[in-house]
Amino acid sequence: MNRDGTMPTILITTSSFGTHDTTPLDRLTRSGFEVVRNPFGRRLTEGEVSVLIREHAPVGIVAGVEPLTGKVLEGAGGLKVISRCGIGLDSVALDTAARLGISVLTTPDAPVVPVAELTLGMMLSLLRGIHRVDSRIRSGGWDRHMGGLLSGKTVGIIGYGRVGACVQALLGPFRCRVMVSDPRCLSSLPHPCRQVPMDELLAASDIVTIHVPYTPETRHLINGEGLSAMKKGAFLINASRGGLVDEAALYRALESGTLGGAALDTFEEEPYKGVLIGLETVLLTAHIGSYAKEGRVMMEKEAVDGLLDLLGRT
Repeated sequence: MNRDGTMPTILITTSSFGTHDTTPLDRLTRSGFEVVRNPFGRRLTEGEVSVLIREHAPVGIVAGVEPLTGKVLEGAGGLKVISRCGIGLDSVALDTAARLGISVLTTPDAPVVPVAELTLGMMLSLLRGIHRVDSRIRSGGWDRHMGGLLSGKTVGIIGYGRVGACVQALLGPFRCRVMVSDPRCLSSLPHPCRQVPMDELLAASDIVTIHVPYTPETRHLINGEGLSAMKKGAFLINASRGGLVDEAALYRALESGTLGGAALDTFEEEPYKGVLIGLETVLLTAHIGSYAKEGRVMMEKEAVDGLLDLLGRT
């Protein structure tokens, strides 16, 4: 209870919280908090987040990917914890949060299987042209696209954290040759993964999939030079974070036929409205990596568990 007799507030800025399971919401209420949910049902803008924070003065935020910028956090007096539904933290001004004494949490386990399974689905769709054939039938055509098998392909995984390792495990039954480029795990890769320099991975892989966090250092990790180094006709997948791929360079590589196709779930600007929409060799999804019901429920529970723990309400 606050000094004025009111309950402290938890602001939920992510848009779909509690849709499939109200247990996390109920737990917040039982723990003595007033819960204020995102009123727009979509990703909030910087201004909208600022207004909600000024109106409700939360002690905790359960966040999605809305911009919790330095400006937003400077106006968040009394905020103690940001608990992020997901892994990436590029939408949070971490330096400002640290300076203001705001703890920032993630839910590192819950999104792993959903993102890895989406990645596997993207591989299969790209290889067999599933999305392309579906589109043709809907427009009155009947083109029988000749695709290829995932079995026996060389798959390059850039980033071998939780998601990258799960992708490798899912590829087991397909008997793929897996190559990994991740300097953080030089001595801990399971057989049959092979750690190689990224240029070697790009040149040898039939499919390249990216699973690294976004930082200023990893912005455009895959750029024009990297795309040119890839095997002709190869496929590129990014279900990690927007900004890891130079989208303009990717468009040129696809339009020229250097690459066979690409699948993107994350973009530098979202919602995405760029030139890749015009290429049938590209599979585009709307940042749905964690949007599997089971994973989403687990993620929301983890976010609330972490928040309550830091607020001393477990």
